[in-house]
Amino acid sequence: MQANFTEAIRKNVAERGSSAAVTFLSDFDADDGRISLTYAELDRRARSVAAALLKRCAPGDRALLLHPEGLEFATAFLGCLYAGVVAVPSPLPGRYRHHRRRVSVIATDAGVAAVLTESRTLDEVGDWAEAHDRDRDTLLVTDTLDEPPLAAELLPRLDHDSVALLQYTSGSTGDPKGVVLTHGNLLHNARSLCATFGLDDGSRFGSWIPHYHDMGLMGILLPPLYLGSSCVLMSPTAFLKRPHWWLRMIDEFDIAWSAGPNFAYELCSRQITDEQLAGLDLSRWKFANNGSEPVQAATLTAFAKRFAAAGLRTEALNPCYGMAEATVFVSGCGHGEPVVLRVDEQRLASGTLVPVSAADPGRDVVSSGFPHDYDVRIVEPDSRRALPEGAIGEIWLRGPSVGRGYWDNAEATERTFNGTLADADADADADAGSGYLRTGDLGAVLDGELFVTGRLKEMIILRGRNLYPQDIEYEARRHHPELHGMFGAAFTVPVRDDEGREEELLVLVHELRGHHTEDELERLAGSLRRTVFTEFGAHLSGLVLVRRGAVQRTTSGKIQRLRMRELFRAGEVTALVAKLDPRLEHATA
Repeated sequence: MQANFTEAIRKNVAERGSSAAVTFLSDFDADDGRISLTYAELDRRARSVAAALLKRCAPGDRALLLHPEGLEFATAFLGCLYAGVVAVPSPLPGRYRHHRRRVSVIATDAGVAAVLTESRTLDEVGDWAEAHDRDRDTLLVTDTLDEPPLAAELLPRLDHDSVALLQYTSGSTGDPKGVVLTHGNLLHNARSLCATFGLDDGSRFGSWIPHYHDMGLMGILLPPLYLGSSCVLMSPTAFLKRPHWWLRMIDEFDIAWSAGPNFAYELCSRQITDEQLAGLDLSRWKFANNGSEPVQAATLTAFAKRFAAAGLRTEALNPCYGMAEATVFVSGCGHGEPVVLRVDEQRLASGTLVPVSAADPGRDVVSSGFPHDYDVRIVEPDSRRALPEGAIGEIWLRGPSVGRGYWDNAEATERTFNGTLADADADADADAGSGYLRTGDLGAVLDGELFVTGRLKEMIILRGRNLYPQDIEYEARRHHPELHGMFGAAFTVPVRDDEGREEELLVLVHELRGHHTEDELERLAGSLRRTVFTEFGAHLSGLVLVRRGAVQRTTSGKIQRLRMRELFRAGEVTALVAKLDPRLEHATA
């Protein structure tokens, strides 16, 4: 067994140095649109980065990685691992204030000793660095290094407990937090993912997910380097502009494992034309990972139906569950058709999954497969008591892939990573020597399978009924074509009556496609309120329709509902049309 993750990579360097390790696809038709690095080239360039790093900092120091999409991030990240320097992947600062602030917060929180970038983004990163009181000359530009590669015998000695990286979470509100991941976490999670799906050195990976996101890094780039296989990368922008490129990449590069959030599968189903579909062969795509939580059953059905003509097998659709705090992969099962369970709607609202027949009224929930190498508990979050099978509660996890905690944040680490049960199982916790990771996600376990139903902090409670915001958003889109392909955020806002009694009022902020007259907006608003009442028996006290892009999302595409609630209450949501209960007008700035 390898002592650290770099040993696994260097083993593959020795055994298959001339084989392609990483390929970046920028254009299918251009001569220079496909660029690859072999294992030997990747290793040599990474050892040059390691040598340059160790002249500037010591093992254990942190290095901020600010790279655009491409191959250079892979060499920079591996160079950090080789040097024993803790990698801190981050999106580029960009030109928007909140993006630049996020990078600055990460740099300050991590206490970075070095900033790595490449020549094509040097000006952008340099401007940010100067604003952050960093000397532009101290930046390490990794693609123009003339540093001799660090000799293999000089690589620092690392073990399972050595910190490999800080993976900063996107966060719904507040500042990002850095999850401390060790070499042992990386090794175990890669081994678990590959063993679960039977992946080997002939399994090629590929996706467009950003390299600084946990799925892009630990789910797409690192497992093939661990296995000795290869991966193909594409920019997120290219995918958003040309969704069919993702599927064409899977076909032409014979990719077995690829991943995307729920909205990516919806985008493909909706935008890929019959002409683009013609000639595609997706029959060799073994695992189409959908890592959103929760996964929408209708999305799976639509994608399977749309691409069946291209040879896509329904059993390739693979709902999974994962999170940065657990490295990335927690559960999944890609060896059969997705399990979609129809459950009683009233019992779901009261916190229990009770299956009903397909003909009965109900809602569909999707299994995220079987947890692997984890002790999983479903827990009532306030009392901390373990719940029985089928009951919905907070998902708690314990296992070797769970990170060490949040960097330099003892309070958040204690709150999130050291959950202890209040019942008899607490003794077992003490024997195990560690607490549970409190995921903040809601779900239930049935017959060993994990069903994720939503986020704990985003749960909507109206008059004792539990409603899930993603269900409200989905039904609004399903019934109204004007919302198709757009994003929405449902949440509640507390108000008080004249006697001081508090009540939660339901609000929906949703993006709108196209241009509409005032009369059309009025009719749409009335129809949306009727839809919510018909589907959920809930009164929509606030409806705000906004332009495309107004609903904020994380770097991985998840809707920031809590942030949207903050903006709504602060009066900072610019509306095309707003229909508000008078009590809500007093609850906003």
